[in-house]
Amino acid sequence: MSGPVVLALRLLLTVSLYVFLGWAFLSLWRDIHFQSTLLAGRKVPTLGLSISNSMRTSQVKHFNQAEVTIGRDPACECPVDDEAISARHARLSYHHNQWWLEDLDSMNGTLLNQEKLILPTVVISGDEFRCGETGFRITFAPLP
Repeated sequence: MSGPVVLALRLLLTVSLYVFLGWAFLSLWRDIHFQSTLLAGRKVPTLGLSISNSMRTSQVKHFNQAEVTIGRDPACECPVDDEAISARHARLSYHHNQWWLEDLDSMNGTLLNQEKLILPTVVISGDEFRCGETGFRITFAPLP
């Protein structure tokens, strides 16, 4: 009589283990799906760059992507016609809910608010930086 009881308990334990594992995987899948939906809905604030060069010409460009490369290379998101700028001079990138400016090992370096940029640095609206003979002023559009 103890044989059928042990068998029933083993089957009950096996079924309860599979139910628990199914519940755990379903909970993980729901959490991952929720997090991916949350991240997909996150927007990058619009970055505005006021660009002025030594000839006193000025233009404003707006960017909606999370990474903006500045340089002479036409493949850059913000190509600049300045011989003192490297092909890929600097990069503005949006991560951790902040915009960061970094120099891409350019020959002439990048100045942020009149100081040489050494490490990637958080920038705020109103900051000014210089690459070669071209100056940039940063503005952010508020998120809707």
